[in-house]
Amino acid sequence: MRKIWAPWRAEYLHCIGNKHGKRRCLFCVLLRSDQDQENLILYRARLGFIVMNRFPYNSGHLMVAPCRHTARLEALTQAEASEIFQLIQKSVTVLKKEFKPQGFNIGANLGAVAGAGVTGHLHFHIVPRWQGDTNFMPLLSETKVISDHLKTTYERLAKHFLRVRG
Repeated sequence: MRKIWAPWRAEYLHCIGNKHGKRRCLFCVLLRSDQDQENLILYRARLGFIVMNRFPYNSGHLMVAPCRHTARLEALTQAEASEIFQLIQKSVTVLKKEFKPQGFNIGANLGAVAGAGVTGHLHFHIVPRWQGDTNFMPLLSETKVISDHLKTTYERLAKHFLRVRG
């Protein structure tokens, strides 16, 4: 496998680590900040929130997570589970309206062996899909091409979530 230099990922690595080598929860760090646009948080509800994936599989790749720090799906309260599912539904509605995808991948990776990048805080991925969005780049060079800049995607989506708030 070939390696591609990706220095922008250092921002993610520095966010979840500190100078003492102790790891911090990415989602908890984001929630403590009031810089929603900078952190790509689109919507905060009482028990959960919607945030864009900084390293998306496709344009519009969102994540929904509980505000409470837990890695265990079975630890969610009924209220948390209900609100998180409502946020997933709202994410799908907004993505359909703004990006017109032909399908979605929605799921959670529970634990490191299941592919979770952030293992300590449960989160669900909502990935919009289009016919032909898997092209030769991932197959031949193990490289994914993302067509929209994160700030552009944020601006396109944020206006829909602001309507929800107000």
